[in-house]
Amino acid sequence: MANGDSALTVEFMARVSPLLSQYIHQLSENLKNHKPQCVNEIIPAYRSLTVCFDPLIFEHKIVEEQLEKVIAQSYFNDLLEANETLIKIPVCYQGDFASDLAFVAETNNLTCEQVIERHTKPTYLVNMLGFLPGFLYLSGLDESLHTARKAIPALQVEAGAIGIGGGQTGIYPFASPGGWHIIGQTPVKIFKPESDTPFIAKPMDHIQFVPIDEAEFQRIARSENEFSGVDISEKNRL
Repeated sequence: MANGDSALTVEFMARVSPLLSQYIHQLSENLKNHKPQCVNEIIPAYRSLTVCFDPLIFEHKIVEEQLEKVIAQSYFNDLLEANETLIKIPVCYQGDFASDLAFVAETNNLTCEQVIERHTKPTYLVNMLGFLPGFLYLSGLDESLHTARKAIPALQVEAGAIGIGGGQTGIYPFASPGGWHIIGQTPVKIFKPESDTPFIAKPMDHIQFVPIDEAEFQRIARSENEFSGVDISEKNRL
């Protein structure tokens, strides 16, 4: 369907799932590899794919026809090779780093310790990046931790804050307003605009949170500041 005068959005009716995310990113890769002349940007999301074009040069109909050709050649049984990258991210769930931890615990009839245990247990899938550059939208959150977004967003959320919003968890790449409940913070720089690889992860990577105390947080933070080119997160094979 049309998305303004310079974009088309393909929406999928299937439920959000790792398989759907894999298909959407496969479709995105197919468009990049066989990029129609009319396409100048491709934006994959949870259940949609948006294609941007120059409306002064191409009409919607031409873009639709090119997009339909690529979709017709993309199948669920011809997906990207499974991504086995696991990124371990240290998180402090203590004190001021976890301003909403007690609220999330009380809302879900849990103790703070149970929230931390259940948040660090899963391996999360990176479904997409946005609404800020490098913001990680992660699926796989334990259902017992699902917590509705804040009615009134906070004006300032710190860089590296780990939040819960509905059935998702995610990481704020830099300080910004935000409506998710903050249960921890990582000292690792999630977004490094000066780097050739500015984002700590890409869609279809996997994330695991590792709990640390405040002393370890400060040690890693100092290391990040002193050696900004060093990525201290652990990247392993699953």
